[in-house]
Parts: sequence; structure tokens; C-alpha cells
Amino acid sequence: MTHPAQPKASHFINGEYVEDTAGTPIPVIYAATGEQIATVYAATPTIVEQALSTAKAAQKEWAKMTGTERGRILRRAADIMRERNHELSVLETYDTGKPLQETLVADATSGADALEYFGGLAASLTGEHIPLGEDWVYTKREALGLCVGIGAWNYPTQIACWKGAPALACGNSMVFKPSETTPLCALKVAEILIEAGAPAGIYNVVQGMGEVGASLVTDPRVDKVSLTGSVPTGKKVYAAAAEGMKHVTMELGGKSPLIIFDDADIDNAVGGAINGNFYSSGQVCSNGTRVFVQKGIKEKFLARLAERTGNAILGDPMDEATSFGPMVTENQMNIVLGYIEKGKAEGARLICGGNRADKDGFFIEPTVFADVTDEMTIAREEIFGPVMSVLDFETEEEVVARANDTEFGLSAGVFTKDFTRAHRVIGNLEAGSCFINSYNDAPVEAPFGGVKASGVGRENSKEAIKHFSQVKSVYVRMGDVEAAF
Repeated sequence: MTHPAQPKASHFINGEYVEDTAGTPIPVIYAATGEQIATVYAATPTIVEQALSTAKAAQKEWAKMTGTERGRILRRAADIMRERNHELSVLETYDTGKPLQETLVADATSGADALEYFGGLAASLTGEHIPLGEDWVYTKREALGLCVGIGAWNYPTQIACWKGAPALACGNSMVFKPSETTPLCALKVAEILIEAGAPAGIYNVVQGMGEVGASLVTDPRVDKVSLTGSVPTGKKVYAAAAEGMKHVTMELGGKSPLIIFDDADIDNAVGGAINGNFYSSGQVCSNGTRVFVQKGIKEKFLARLAERTGNAILGDPMDEATSFGPMVTENQMNIVLGYIEKGKAEGARLICGGNRADKDGFFIEPTVFADVTDEMTIAREEIFGPVMSVLDFETEEEVVARANDTEFGLSAGVFTKDFTRAHRVIGNLEAGSCFINSYNDAPVEAPFGGVKASGVGRENSKEAIKHFSQVKSVYVRMGDVEAAF
């Protein structure tokens, strides 16, 4: 009997499932047990060609529809996604290993929010009229054309929608390649869009590893590439896109600071640190993995943090009581365990966790290191697992300088009761998505993205519209043309 996670076929092109078993088989492993639950096949050159030519051909008619018509389809897709939230959340849990307690509220719901928000904006995409005496200029916001989306494995449904919804709202078509680690959920997004009335070919999904991604990014028919991934991958994809002068959005990693001043509410600060390090078992790009705690409250903070971390329930992700799931793959688990060993070897003080959990699947205990210094590996490199580094600081000036001393700049957070200080410190931090007395909130209404090596461009909000469209300006002369001869 086939597992319920096995999709009808590997790819979704031109409004239907498509299979080509000549591609490299990609096993889908359930992170909670290590068992194989499905197989998909990497896209062959034939499949890639089919997806690109289909998306190119469908785009012009889609762009000719009114924004209201496009928006209605996206909003309908959002409704279908919400109706099916439970089954989509179960699939997300199979795909990623994230606990159902989390996927029920954070994944398909967030995808539906994006479809609804950009569906609502689609009709409002207007240009402007610029008067110049009796002449004038008018502008139009036009689609870029064919967009490629490349997803990461931590939020497969959400990323498929965060890229697809603004692209489609602007009148583009999309070919989306999910991570080979989590290939299942994007297929459902494509299926739901067709059910909601999207024309065939507007949103296509193809599976594969790096070479499939490269063949999409370098194709001359592609106008835009939006990637969510690591900084090294981002640099490669950005360079490849630049060769063809393509538009890009790069949503990359971070080593973000979370600064806790000694006047902060301790429980809220601990809650923020838990959300910024252990949600999705730490597999979130914006995580605040360098937690700077002012010396006056250090031991009190650590005691409360250890106490609350002890309440994590590691177990079957399909059980809604489970609050902490496995790493997405065995490989990722081993990478994270390697960082934990480096933390111990370099002299950080282990407060809790630090081991692989004694159960099936790829579980690591939520791990906290204290007395971490700026030059330790665990304070410099993105770990992408449940490892929190707690660093001490004394003054505001010192902590701002240390927080900014990194190649990354995705997120930053501050906990303090002094609001003047909160805004001042956030104003001085080099980061794109910031939080005051909170951490890791990502509503679709707010722009999301980083500075420095953490990427270019923004996802979500009205900013995303700018990244999936371009402006045409038209000068209109009402009188005679003067010329030198």
C-alpha cells in the first residue's frame, strides 16, 4: 500500500501532474522515524523544458486579465487552503518533521494569508500621472514575465506561497522548485491554484537538486529568480542570474542578535529567546541565535530559560501534545551535533541539552550554551538547529558594536521596558527584519528580508510587489516637436 504522503506524480506542469521516472529518484524520508514515505523523480531536461515553455506561453494571457480577476483566483485559493488546513498540515509534518501543533497554525495558514493578501492587492496595482505643463508622463506597473522560485526545506508550503502569490498578483507566471528534502507541499499549492481557477501553466512545480535549479536560473526565458536558502547557495544563484541580467530576490541566512537588557520582563525575554531558537527545532533563517544578556540578570535569565526549556515535549510530531520535533534530515542532525561538539570544545558552558535525543528519528535536545564569546564558532556560524548561544554584555554601546560584528544582517531583537532605548538600539542594528519585545513574528503585511550577506530584496508586504513588477513610463507631448534641423 502506498503511503498517504506519496504524491500523484513528481511534477505539476500546465495544470496537471506529470511524471518522468527517467529522472534521479529522490527519497522522501520522514524525519520522526527515518523511514522512506515517498519517492519523487528529479526533473529531466524534458520536464524542465516543458515547465518553462508552458509558463512562458501562459503568462501573456494571465497578465492581460484585470488585477481584480487575478486577485479573485488567489483569494479563492486562500479559502481552499484554509478549508484543507488539517490535511495540508499533516502533509507539512510528513515533509519536514515539524510538530503538528506548529504546522496547524504556522504553515498552510501562512500560505493562505499570502494568497489572500496579494489577492487583495492585485486590483490596486496602478501607475501615476505626472503633469509637466501641458505635457505629461504616465507610468504603468507591468509584470516581469516568467519567474523562478527556489524553495528551502524549512517552510515548504509557506515559501511556495510567499513567492507565488506576489508573482501571480503582478501577472507573472512561475516555475517553482522546492527543496529536494521537502518536495511534497508545493505540489498541493499548485493543485489548489488550478482548482481556484488559475489558468494552466501559470504556476508549475518541478523537483530536483542543484543542477535542476541551475538549469532554471540560467535559462534565457526567465526574467526573475527568487531564492530562499543559505548564503553560499545565494552567492552562486545571484551570480548565475546576473549573467542573464535577471531580477533577483535573495532570502538568505543569518546569525541574528537578540539583546536582553536588565530591565526586561524575564519571562517575555525567555519566551522570545525560545521562539527565536527552538521553534521548528531551530530551523528558521531569522533565528536570534546570539542572545546577548546584560550581566545584571544573566543567572536569573539562564535559570528561567533552563526551567522552561525542560518543558519541551519531544515526541511523535503527529501528536498535538508534542512541542518539539526532529531535524529535517540525518545529515542536518549530524551538522548540528558537530556544532554542539565545537561549542563544548571551545569552552562554552552547557546549560541544558547537548545530545541527540534517545528516540527514533533525527531528534536533538534543545541546547543552551552560556559564557559564549564572540569568536567562538557557535557565535559566528549559522547552525540551523536548536542551539542557543548566550553572551554577556555590560553597556548598550558595547552590545550594539558586537551585535553588528557579523557578515549577516537578517534579523535583530531587543527586550527592554525603556522604549526610547528600544527604538534607539534597533535603529543602530544592521538588520532588515527587527523586533521589540518580541521575536520571529512574520505577518504577510510586513516586509521580510535582510541586509549585508543575508540577501537582497524583500518578501511580503507591498515591497514584494515592487520586486515582482517593473515600471514603464510614457512621455506624452501635446504640442509640436522642436528639433535642431
